[in-house]
Amino acid sequence: MKRAYPAAALMAGLASLCPTAFAQTSDWSGFSIGVNAGQGMRDDSGGETIVFDTNRDGTFNDTVRTGLGADAFSPGFCNGAAQGRTPAEGCRTSGDDNINYGLKVGYDWQFGNFVVGALAEYTVVNLGDDVSAFSTTPASYTFTRDLNGVTAVRGRAGYAFGTSLLYATGGMAWGDMAHSFTTTNTANAFTRTGGNDVDGYQVGVGYELMLDPGMMGPGWSLGIEYLMTSLDDSDYQVTVSQGTAPPTNPFLLVNPSGTDMRRTNEDFEYGTIGATLNWRW
Repeated sequence: MKRAYPAAALMAGLASLCPTAFAQTSDWSGFSIGVNAGQGMRDDSGGETIVFDTNRDGTFNDTVRTGLGADAFSPGFCNGAAQGRTPAEGCRTSGDDNINYGLKVGYDWQFGNFVVGALAEYTVVNLGDDVSAFSTTPASYTFTRDLNGVTAVRGRAGYAFGTSLLYATGGMAWGDMAHSFTTTNTANAFTRTGGNDVDGYQVGVGYELMLDPGMMGPGWSLGIEYLMTSLDDSDYQVTVSQGTAPPTNPFLLVNPSGTDMRRTNEDFEYGTIGATLNWRW
């Protein structure tokens, strides 16, 4: 079943709501300030697991094994937050969409029908996900991340016809990503490394329409925009050390200093479709 996007439905009727705007000729050059609101959507991170570096050489392709050589994580993994020590107790799935909103400022130059510009934008985001692993102890280990906000600096280039503007946009993005790790393992010690700052890029397309000055005064426009954001989230990892566990603990067998672990999905990607309201001068 297809999703219903309120922003898309709103903008689909934009032209019919503002018929007089098409009779005008507009100049897109100048400064602008605007607000945006839309729906952020993440694909289900199906198939994600947790990987291990037992000899701590920086390569996460090792299997944590018991003293008898068995896979210590044979119970497996789940795409969600573990509800207990075993897979039978289930996992809480992560939410995959939410409402985003933000503020932007920019400047555009128009050359004939072509428009180029640059903008800076801050968007409040509330998207996240979890992945869990289960060991034979039994115990569970859950990595959680939540994206709180994104700052972006993008260029845009488009084609204007009358009061309408079709454009493509792209640039750099920086996110505030909150990380956490929880486990039911009370024997080992766990050290978390990696900050909350992540970076990447944004690309997208949009449509903007100048409104009739009689509606809200001169300089106002409405738009619809789709953005895809990709952020590199590869720094966060957890080191499992001895704690009160014996030297025969599976995390200590290869390297007595412990084992490093992290999630396999190092890219946090999501799409946003939303409406914009802008004032330019």
